[in-house]
Amino acid sequence: MSKTIIITGGAGFIGSHVVRLFVTKHPDYKIVNLDKLTYAGNLENLKDIDKLPNYEFVKADITDVDAIRAVFTKYKPDGIIHLAAESHVDRSITNPMEFIQTNIVGTVVLLNAARELWKDNMEGKRFYHISTDEVYGSLGETGLFTETTSYDPRSPYSSSKASADHLVRAYFHTYKLPTVVSNCSNNYGANHFPEKLIPLSINNIKNNKPIPIYGKGENVRDWLYVVDHARAIDVIFHKGIIGETYNIGGNNEWTNIDLIHLLCKIMDKKLNRPAGTSEKLITYVKDRAGHDLRYAIDSSKLQSELGWTPSLQFEEGLEKTVDWYLANDEWLQNVVSGGYEKYYQKQYVQR
Repeated sequence: MSKTIIITGGAGFIGSHVVRLFVTKHPDYKIVNLDKLTYAGNLENLKDIDKLPNYEFVKADITDVDAIRAVFTKYKPDGIIHLAAESHVDRSITNPMEFIQTNIVGTVVLLNAARELWKDNMEGKRFYHISTDEVYGSLGETGLFTETTSYDPRSPYSSSKASADHLVRAYFHTYKLPTVVSNCSNNYGANHFPEKLIPLSINNIKNNKPIPIYGKGENVRDWLYVVDHARAIDVIFHKGIIGETYNIGGNNEWTNIDLIHLLCKIMDKKLNRPAGTSEKLITYVKDRAGHDLRYAIDSSKLQSELGWTPSLQFEEGLEKTVDWYLANDEWLQNVVSGGYEKYYQKQYVQR
């Protein structure tokens, strides 16, 4: 194998797409998927590639210093792609300490392990930290987040990711650790854990349950197809300049309520229901505490310097996403019921 890459959080939503891309696109790489398998980690996401010779799974907690040191000593990675994180804003409001431990302490544990392993030779090494646009705070009706936008996180989740971003950059400046950071907009696509807006709404529409919408549904997000995000991560890992930051966005701004109206139309068509049926399920609920009004990413640096562009507009990507969920009902029901934890992961880890 020409390189060994550890991808943290590789059993999660975005991570599984990154693992699949790297395993299949770079067969000469050894890809080590390191994941704690929390509620959002699902090895069923990767059952199509888990027997390939250049793929290996390791169950470990990124906050466990001894476990991470042992993994780094065994595999001697040339690169780290760090996606492992607690990521749901609502959960961070309820339990901020869990986010501090995983997103901040866990990142420092990985940084220290990489620094220790690479201290005598950092040539060709790379620590790539994947972050979020939420670290920039909230936009008004105009403007875009750029790589030089000042940080202004508003939730425990975004604050923990902002802290991790600063620490990664500090290790670059202080210890000359070869790091790169990217901040992405909202992802959507296959394998998304159904607590997030799009998969939750798909599942609720399918089962004729209420579709909860915070406030008036006026909050705006820029949506990025997860496969396009994985492609961007591949490009940045191989071509990004050490010490730089790259924003990744889909150029697809939608208010939550407009998104849901579009999703309802698609679902009515796919389920052969009369037009307007699903919209009757829309239910407005109390707004989230500290709910940021608008996020929007300027990804022109990534596009102009590294040649990446998003491949899909939102309408096409959303329809592909709906098709996947409707074709993979067993996956969805296993996640909703918790069956993926009780059966698949136990089988995988024991064999």
